[in-house]
Amino acid sequence: MFTRNGRSGFVSAIALALALGGVSGTAAQAQTVTAVMHAPLRAVDPVISTAYILRNYGYMVYDTLLARDSEGTPQPQMASWDVSDDGKIYTFTLRDGLTFHDGSPVTAEDAVASLSRWSQVDKTGQVMASLLSEMAVVDDKTFTLSFAEPTGIALIALSKPSGLAPFILPKAAAETPISEPITSTIGSGPFMFVEDAYRPGVSATFAKFEDYVPRDEASDGMAGGKVVKVDEVVWTTMPDPMTAMNALMSGEIDFVEQVPPDLLPVIEGNPDIETSVVRKQGSQNLARMNHTLPPFDNPKMREAVLLALGQQPLLDAQVGAGSPNGSACAAVFGCGSIYADDYRAEDIIEAHPEEAKAILEAEGYDGTPIMLMHATDLLMLNPQGPVIAQQLRNAGFEVEMMSMDWASVVARRASKAPLAEGGWNMFSTTNVLPDVGSPIGFIGVAAGGDSAWFGWPDVPEIEELRMKIAESADPEEQKSFAQQIDKLVIDNGVMVPMGEFYNTSAYSSALSGLVEAEAPVFWNVEKAE
Repeated sequence: MFTRNGRSGFVSAIALALALGGVSGTAAQAQTVTAVMHAPLRAVDPVISTAYILRNYGYMVYDTLLARDSEGTPQPQMASWDVSDDGKIYTFTLRDGLTFHDGSPVTAEDAVASLSRWSQVDKTGQVMASLLSEMAVVDDKTFTLSFAEPTGIALIALSKPSGLAPFILPKAAAETPISEPITSTIGSGPFMFVEDAYRPGVSATFAKFEDYVPRDEASDGMAGGKVVKVDEVVWTTMPDPMTAMNALMSGEIDFVEQVPPDLLPVIEGNPDIETSVVRKQGSQNLARMNHTLPPFDNPKMREAVLLALGQQPLLDAQVGAGSPNGSACAAVFGCGSIYADDYRAEDIIEAHPEEAKAILEAEGYDGTPIMLMHATDLLMLNPQGPVIAQQLRNAGFEVEMMSMDWASVVARRASKAPLAEGGWNMFSTTNVLPDVGSPIGFIGVAAGGDSAWFGWPDVPEIEELRMKIAESADPEEQKSFAQQIDKLVIDNGVMVPMGEFYNTSAYSSALSGLVEAEAPVFWNVEKAE
């Protein structure tokens, strides 16, 4: 019996069908792409966390109403739209042939329920929801978003490609309270999740959904036809990068999402292996402080951190000294963004330990250690902790660096408890540049206190400006508002930009058709025999 929330015999049957040749060909003929992603998959709720592995999982299993093409323009995906003459009412119509993996049709009720859950946690969604007068189902294939004033936020939000993308779930799953992770893996996308093959943190298998109806257009960025050309994709975890490279060279695996720079010479010149740098998947490093606990409840102490940190040592540790894949950048919204600004660039890019020491002395810092969380199991996060810790020590801070896996950082950073009860002072991470470039959606700049991202900065002026951008239709006015946000973010220590980098992926030369988009996706990919 099929179910639309929770485990079902349907997905379990996929694994059996694959084994018996019932999905595509025989077991011997089944075409499998085996990939080592940047992080292991440990959860299956694509909305509950901003971890990028969950976004990648979401694109495998779910679909979105709109999608952005390679030029960043919103295009129809699951739905087309019309806008009323006054710019206040958006009417969305689902295209024909949309079904969930359990065979049930995708309806407007599913879409509305999914958007309602997503907009509770996504920053762009929250802004959209605050401007909404009504979100209403018209019929099985149609729903409307009505706003009090003309705005373009609907298309911006529903085509959001990264962070928390607005994936469409079955209504029953989407009605799960946001405080609870969903357990359903029934999706609306081009791949089905094979539950019986799932080993959290170790392996995840995705089978081609034979009943998925792709759009007629060619694949273009995140938009266009999502045509699956292999039978299954397996994500396997290999914590040791050298093991992954050996497996790639021996043909045991087909794709490595992130190759450590020092291992690139190992595969250089190998005719069986290709490499690529997808600039749309570039990232910004950032340091984040907890504004609710001492010492960073004091803005002067946050200023000391900004002055203590410098970007180049971190970039050198991540991508190698002199590498073109690392770039110093002071812009809060990224140097390639239309909102880029060089406010206080020297203070941000270069370390100024003596100036930081002077602040610590003036503020009477008593040497209480700063608890810095350090993720050890992700390629670009592992170098961050030691570099940041040393720069803080150079400026006079005592630092207790707590090394743990990324999953533990994700869990602990949600705690507002005192340090002795599981709290924290600082952590560092990365955000992909498509997320960073949106003043409305970038979680690193939201400053609504308890509703803000981990660290919980409270700067009402920033929230007012983010809302003004959403309400404005004037690009120059939006840019002015964004640059004001940039200044407020830096001066209030909301985050500290720590440079930008681009990852190198490596893959078997048997693969072709990899899509250049904001996330690694596996539709359109072919594997030669």
